[in-house]
Amino acid sequence: MSETTEAPENIASPQAPQVAEGSTMSHKQILVVFGSLMLGLLLASLDNTIVGTAIRTIIGDIGGKDGLARMPWVTTAYVLASTAATPIYGKLSDLFGRKPLYMTAIGLFLLGSFLSGFSQNLDELIAFRALQGLGAGGILGLTFAIVGDVVPPRERGKYQGLFGGVFMLAMVAGPLLGGIFTEHSSIMGVTGWRWVFYVNLPIGIIALFVISAVLHLPKRRVKAAIDYIGATLVVAGVVCLLLAAQMGGQQYAWGSPVIIGLAAAGVVVLALFVLWEIRTPEPILPMRLFRGSVFRVSNIMGFLIGMVMMGAMMYIPFYFQVVDGDSPTKAGLRMLPMMVGLLTTSIGSGRVISKTGRYRMFPIAGIAITTVGLGLMTTMDENTDSLLSSLFMFIVGLGLGATMQVLVLAVQNSVEMKDMGVATTSSTFFRSLGQTFGAAVMGAILTNQLTSHLRSAAGGGASAAAVRDHGMQTLQSKDAMSSLPVDAQHMLVHAFTQALSTVFLVGAGLGILAFVASWFLKEHRLRSMAPTAVARPEGAGTDVESPALAH
Repeated sequence: MSETTEAPENIASPQAPQVAEGSTMSHKQILVVFGSLMLGLLLASLDNTIVGTAIRTIIGDIGGKDGLARMPWVTTAYVLASTAATPIYGKLSDLFGRKPLYMTAIGLFLLGSFLSGFSQNLDELIAFRALQGLGAGGILGLTFAIVGDVVPPRERGKYQGLFGGVFMLAMVAGPLLGGIFTEHSSIMGVTGWRWVFYVNLPIGIIALFVISAVLHLPKRRVKAAIDYIGATLVVAGVVCLLLAAQMGGQQYAWGSPVIIGLAAAGVVVLALFVLWEIRTPEPILPMRLFRGSVFRVSNIMGFLIGMVMMGAMMYIPFYFQVVDGDSPTKAGLRMLPMMVGLLTTSIGSGRVISKTGRYRMFPIAGIAITTVGLGLMTTMDENTDSLLSSLFMFIVGLGLGATMQVLVLAVQNSVEMKDMGVATTSSTFFRSLGQTFGAAVMGAILTNQLTSHLRSAAGGGASAAAVRDHGMQTLQSKDAMSSLPVDAQHMLVHAFTQALSTVFLVGAGLGILAFVASWFLKEHRLRSMAPTAVARPEGAGTDVESPALAH
């Protein structure tokens, strides 16, 4: 586990084409491209946080009599489509080029946004959210792959660190915008909550225009069979596992035949996917990538960090709303200390990496700091001072900022250019899987612990029984909370903070696992040139064709 500085692992096939490296974009051009990429990334990362704030209003308007029971599918449809599509975008972009796939992804996202805002019932909204998710999967994955095309690894850190700020901006701006839109019954003659989706349109159109005008990447034309069977298997397997994670403990008990059957089917289908990918000549996710230790360790860490992020971020705004009675808008604004911490180390670590060419120390230190922050959060209860909770959030932000983008950089630097797309989107894929499973696990822990603490604390009487049996539902409604007697409210809030402490404790445990894994991360020399030196820009002449695939 000692630190090593090595050349990138040779995990390509013997016929892999060698791509010359260099740089054809000026610093100003790179900044313009990054600006448009950040707009695209903001679209995809903002969507869930802003919709989450508005979902209760949306269900009340178009949900119908069974709207509350079907409410989780508004988010589930988006997550399923986004996560399952991500690795497919990566492989297709390696074959046919990033720019057309990225613009297609933005187009799908904007179409889904428009149709979601136009939805007249819940069935339409769920279907159109899935369409949004198909676009988001491409945006989230290909953004970082495009960075790998235009910026040398040695210089990538100082640019890529800005993306961490986009994720945190989404965490803060989502509840803020969602609160503003839902607090108005009508804006410019349109129902307020519909602007949750329509706000994406001008941002996405600007991003499309800038990408079309300034992004010039090698134009590819390859003769290769698309792995439809592999794509079908990975989508089916991931969907089964995500459905089990999303519905377990919510719509069905964890031990129910439905959840067990979905989980078993997902494992079996993904095992078939691995066997197929080993045998097929042009796999959608080449298994040889996992022979590279950087790729393997980074994705393990990404999955664990994805789960930790849900423990660190998902319930903090909920804590402020329950304990302090904050509105969703104010609760979102109180996440600012975490955003400041994340921006500080995300940008700072990127600059240090660009200057020194060394990156291994940052995920090790970052995960350690995140774990310490989560450990401190286990002490939070209804009496915790606002300044102290802000300090804890700042510490967690510092750790996450030093970790998330560095793992993507490490993966990109360890693979050959022909695998850049699929390797980068795989990193996004595993982190998204971690976030989804983290949300399910943390949600189940919170619900079970809350029920356990309430049963221990609740006495006799109808109000105590109602709180004991329907604690989570009561917490989700401010009106239901205020209708309880004062002593019942105190009991419920105390039980919630105790349950949340357990969630943070589990998050800290996952952080320890990620910290152990981080010591196995090898450090390779960061390449000092980008792969666009000798390639012709799109539309500039003869297509670049891979001789290894053109037969």
